[in-house]
Amino acid sequence: MIGIDEPNALRVTTAPGLVPYLEAELSSLGHTVEAAHDTSVELRGTLRDCMHLNLRLRTAISVLYQLKEFPCTGPDDLYTYASTIAWEEIIPPDGYVCVDSRGDHPSIDNWMYVNQRIKDAIVDRMQERVGVRPSSGPERIGVVISAYWRNDYCWIYLNTSGNKLSDRGYRRIPLKAPMTETLAAGVVLATGYDGSQPFVNPMCGSGTLAIEAALLAAQRAPGLLRSNFGLMHILGFDEKAWKDIRVETGKLRRKDKPAPIIASDIDAKAIEAARQNAKTAGVDHLIDFHACDFAETPVPPDPGIVVVNPEYGQRMGDAAALERTYKRIGDFFKQKCQGCTGFVFTGNRDLGKRVGLRTSRKMIFWNAKIECRLLKFELYAGTRSKPQD
Repeated sequence: MIGIDEPNALRVTTAPGLVPYLEAELSSLGHTVEAAHDTSVELRGTLRDCMHLNLRLRTAISVLYQLKEFPCTGPDDLYTYASTIAWEEIIPPDGYVCVDSRGDHPSIDNWMYVNQRIKDAIVDRMQERVGVRPSSGPERIGVVISAYWRNDYCWIYLNTSGNKLSDRGYRRIPLKAPMTETLAAGVVLATGYDGSQPFVNPMCGSGTLAIEAALLAAQRAPGLLRSNFGLMHILGFDEKAWKDIRVETGKLRRKDKPAPIIASDIDAKAIEAARQNAKTAGVDHLIDFHACDFAETPVPPDPGIVVVNPEYGQRMGDAAALERTYKRIGDFFKQKCQGCTGFVFTGNRDLGKRVGLRTSRKMIFWNAKIECRLLKFELYAGTRSKPQD
């Protein structure tokens, strides 16, 4: 069995573009990142640390606890080394195991085969040691094993998260082309928002940006919204320690009420969906919802942050027809948001220029396979329209 305080190598994964925000989160929680990659970071930690990280990280996708690393030139090596792991000390005989793998190796053109070889190593060893072959399949409902195989080297991990941490569980009504919770949290963090200033989110859709802002402002750990994590299904799981950590984490919430959070959408059905999602997340009391055209969104008098996530002609909407919308966003910024900091999240660089204001910063993110930019605008009083660089 894995000791709860046994230190080991950890890997925390995230989406492309979010690593700097994940590093900042880990640093704020007292961890030191030893290496950073395009979509993950490496550090040292214990299973107890994994419990904390699964509950508190906003920009992470999975928290992985390393079980073995080894040279691997082909599928036979994979099976041989995977068979040396004491699976009978990790997976209950009557348990369920899911294997997920990824990487880049010339011997592999179908990663389902890699999953199968690792699963074979697991169940064959379990059969030999305890006389039982655990159930297995693609659902992440029990123990989840993750493997990375690249450049003739392989790492096998216990995926302590199970389902992706981006699946918070509150978005029961996602609507069209929603932004993932992890990406939304990264965007909110990139704006510098901390709950002390107003947060305005026109075109809110299903409310993900506003909800993530509210969770951040309330200092509420996003993992508290979930009841199932991969680490809960391993042999020797310390249920008391887990309950104590959940209770401790729940006490970290902000004591005073944050500044106003306002979300609007022209679609009344979207507003109702966003309201229900916020209620599921337990933050509906922190968000004022309005069904209106984005230009009519009420903006508090105090300087705040305004984030707009318009369509950008990739998944939905016609780019040519959206030019006028982007120009109107610029007008809205100039006329109603003076003194605020404005942000536009878009996957269309040409449309972003139609805002007609000079950006002070451009931050790159990825929405699935679409390269996007978060455009920042300092909306001083009397800002004049200027073409973007």
